[in-house]
Amino acid sequence: MSVVHVVGIGLDGIGLSQKVQQIIAQATLLIGSDRHLSYFPQHPAQKQVLGDFTAAIECIRQQVTGDVVVLVTGDPLFFGLGRLLLAEFPPEKLVFHPHLSSVQLAFNAIKVPWQDAKVISVHGRSLAELIPVLQQGIEKIAILTDNINHPGAIACLLQSLDLPNEYQLWVCENLGSKQERVQSWSLEQVQLETFAPLNIVILLRQSELNNLDLATLPQLGLPDRVFLSFSDRPGLMTKREVRILVLGQLALQPGQIVWDIGAGTGSVAIEIARLFPTSRIYAVEKTTAGATLIQKNCDRLQVKNIVTVHGSAPEVLSQLPTPDRVFIGGSGGNLVSILEALPVSSQAIVVLALTTVEHLTIALDWLKHQQWHYQMLQVQLSRSVPIGNLTRFTPLNPVTILSATRLVQKF
Repeated sequence: MSVVHVVGIGLDGIGLSQKVQQIIAQATLLIGSDRHLSYFPQHPAQKQVLGDFTAAIECIRQQVTGDVVVLVTGDPLFFGLGRLLLAEFPPEKLVFHPHLSSVQLAFNAIKVPWQDAKVISVHGRSLAELIPVLQQGIEKIAILTDNINHPGAIACLLQSLDLPNEYQLWVCENLGSKQERVQSWSLEQVQLETFAPLNIVILLRQSELNNLDLATLPQLGLPDRVFLSFSDRPGLMTKREVRILVLGQLALQPGQIVWDIGAGTGSVAIEIARLFPTSRIYAVEKTTAGATLIQKNCDRLQVKNIVTVHGSAPEVLSQLPTPDRVFIGGSGGNLVSILEALPVSSQAIVVLALTTVEHLTIALDWLKHQQWHYQMLQVQLSRSVPIGNLTRFTPLNPVTILSATRLVQKF
């Protein structure tokens, strides 16, 4: 079998090194799309349009003498034809000559370093692979599209996920050609626009959501996206649907003292504060970054009845007034110590949101031993998201909501 040279070409059909031009000139079989072959109209080699991959493979196998050149776009080993050819032919029979990839061209066009970018291909695939990447809050995402998973479909998916971070959306079309267009679009605009078939979408995470209009927010069940989140753990909070159930289990009343232990972003504390302005909520968070974030969210949502307590539980709990309600969203590995630190005189309703079997087992063992009454609510929820022209459900992390009250008063 002849040697197969796999040559990457830009959309302008030029920019090939002298060495690669010579390899193409000596080819006895030239394989590529109509566009690629049109760059060499006078080439004397046999030409094969790359439409049916199986037919192209058979044509290569039959080429006993001379060299074969397969023309592709960009880098053949970057979501390209190269991986398919490697599955058909031994590596020693393949020589790759990459051109600039579309991702390189896109990031250079928008003037953003891309060594830390996440690249996702939804070309001929599902948008589902993109969902966890967005939920993780990856800072830079490059998306290779197709005619179903196009820029408008990606924008629609972004709107449906209720993400805690905004993304700036760029569409880069016909990169490297005279028809190149590189532009940033709003999520609304991009769904109304028609783009060239050859395009790549770049998403750049913004630092935070801006222009928060408090008048449009619901009184109960704030969207996750309104809360500022940890830059290294975006989206790490009690999710809206779980938050609403937790509030119900707390059986809140006006004028109460509420502890929120392991408050994280302060999402639960802020929900309570907005619902009951006469209550006082103590949001306990052990990290400086967490305490600062809670205060930022309080300022952002204009709540005044939350006291941010920077310190580790259970050590700081003795400094707080006796609670009427306690929510434990995080324990830092000190769950039993936190439960033991609850004031003996308190008749508080205690609600825990537990995400692991181990923590649930620890909590149940302690409650049984201490003769508390409890009930469990296992929560397994999924949100609908658009996937191209279809809709599917993506699950939230399962949570067990454990509600407890003292059965026997201790003295």
